[in-house]
Amino acid sequence: MVTDTTPRPLPRTSDNQLLADAGEGTRVEFRGVVKDYGSTRVLHGVDLDIKPGEFVSLLGPSGCGKTTALRVLAGLENATEGSVLLGDRDVSRVPTNKRDIGMVFQAYSLFPHLRIRENVAFGLRRRGVARVAAEARAMDALDLVGLGHLGERYTHQLSGGQQQRVALARALVTEPRVLLLDEPLSALDAKVRVQLRDEIRRIQLRLGTTTVFVTHDQEEALAVSDRIAVMNAGRIEQVGTPEDLYLRPATPYVAAFVGLSSTVRGTVNGTEVELWGQRLPVQGSVVDGAVDVFLRPENVRLAVSGDSGVYGNVQESTFLGSFRRTLVRTAEGELVRVQHSAADRLSYDDSVRLTVAPEPVVVRPVAD
Repeated sequence: MVTDTTPRPLPRTSDNQLLADAGEGTRVEFRGVVKDYGSTRVLHGVDLDIKPGEFVSLLGPSGCGKTTALRVLAGLENATEGSVLLGDRDVSRVPTNKRDIGMVFQAYSLFPHLRIRENVAFGLRRRGVARVAAEARAMDALDLVGLGHLGERYTHQLSGGQQQRVALARALVTEPRVLLLDEPLSALDAKVRVQLRDEIRRIQLRLGTTTVFVTHDQEEALAVSDRIAVMNAGRIEQVGTPEDLYLRPATPYVAAFVGLSSTVRGTVNGTEVELWGQRLPVQGSVVDGAVDVFLRPENVRLAVSGDSGVYGNVQESTFLGSFRRTLVRTAEGELVRVQHSAADRLSYDDSVRLTVAPEPVVVRPVAD
């Protein structure tokens, strides 16, 4: 069976009741949230203020606490300490079904014996909405995700991407104050992930629903978020716009986790670091001495003239369409990634010289 996963244009507001009813989102706050499982502390005093209608991603590796934070917000877990607010209301001890939250998880959890429109209407029926009204709202929600023409099908007749869009429609049909997305795209192939990621963002912007998105995929977070909270070992390292996190990481952890970085040795002297015969400004304050310097691939250049720089040999070079990304081993044995023109074709063991763009860099003191 061939299925169509191409996103369809969103309906006009006048054609869709969900769009017609769209309004301003709800403010969400974490205030000193701590979560313990026995003697293990998973969240260490998380503070986060999410504005009405904002799309915020919790980004971090497995085990960093991002899903636990989402579950505390959803009411699926109780905070050990601290509080969670929706609007002006403390909901820390309010049951999940009283929080007016929509949730989409990695597992679609659709009922195989129900038609698609019946799956989407299920939550409304549980709330006492009459069948005819519930299924009309369900069709509005399916129209919103581009699946109104498939309302009579069963789940086994849909692709994985279509099933996840049904799960999104089911979460939106109740017009929740807050939408929670827990790695909803991780089971999909790359092309469908990008399509659905962009569609979720378009719908969120149209509805204005406050949305919290959990992911370990930095590209997803950078592409769709108004702001991102980078988590590490149960703490938030930095909260900022995608541009802030990439261009102005506040900590070495953020610099290493968000985007690609190479780590090379340098020496801090005052507000600058000496590297490869160059002096570069340092972000933040660091004690003088040996440091690791984080370099973005696009800030490393293939030198064409001048005396500064470091020599190395090409280890691999990958064609990525509009540019190439080349891995170079320097004379000091450090591995450095360079992003450069696709026209500069390099082969294994070619000798090159590297320099760095005069941009501020993030550094980390070398451990004794």
